[in-house]
Amino acid sequence: MTAMTTTARTQPTGPTVSAAGRRRRQRARWVGAAVAANSLLYLVARAAGTDFTLTEPDAMRSHPLILPEIAIFSLVFALLGWGTLALLERYIRHARVVWSVLAGAVLLASFVPVFIEQATVDTRIMLCVLHVVVALALLPMLRHRVGTPVR
Repeated sequence: MTAMTTTARTQPTGPTVSAAGRRRRQRARWVGAAVAANSLLYLVARAAGTDFTLTEPDAMRSHPLILPEIAIFSLVFALLGWGTLALLERYIRHARVVWSVLAGAVLLASFVPVFIEQATVDTRIMLCVLHVVVALALLPMLRHRVGTPVR
C-alpha cells in the first residue's frame, strides 16, 4: 500500500503590508487628524463668535477666512511636513532631530503673518492655535524610526 502525502499551501488571508506601507498609512492618518482637528476648531470658534477676518496693513479690503481655506492650508502644511520628514529620513542619518528643529522654526515663523495682518485678538489667538494643532498632530511621526513597524 502506498501512502499519499499532500502538502497544504497556506495562502495569506489578506494583502501583506510592508512596514513602510503601514508607516505611510499611519502618517496619512495624522495628516487627516490635523485637517479634521483644525476644521472642527474653526467651526467651534466661528460658532463662538470669532470672525477670522484679516486685513493687510495698508489695504482697505478685509478677507474673512472660510472653512475650505483652513482645511486646505492645514492639509498643505501637514503634507509638506510629512514630505520633508520622509525626504530627510531617506538621506540624513539624524532626520528626526533635523526635522524637529526645522518644524519648530517653521512653526515660529508661521506666527509672523498672524501678527502682521490686522485682526481681532480672538482671531489671532485662534490662528495661532490652529498653527500649533498642525504641529502637534504631526509630532507622532517622530515616534517611529525608519524600518520599525507602525502598529
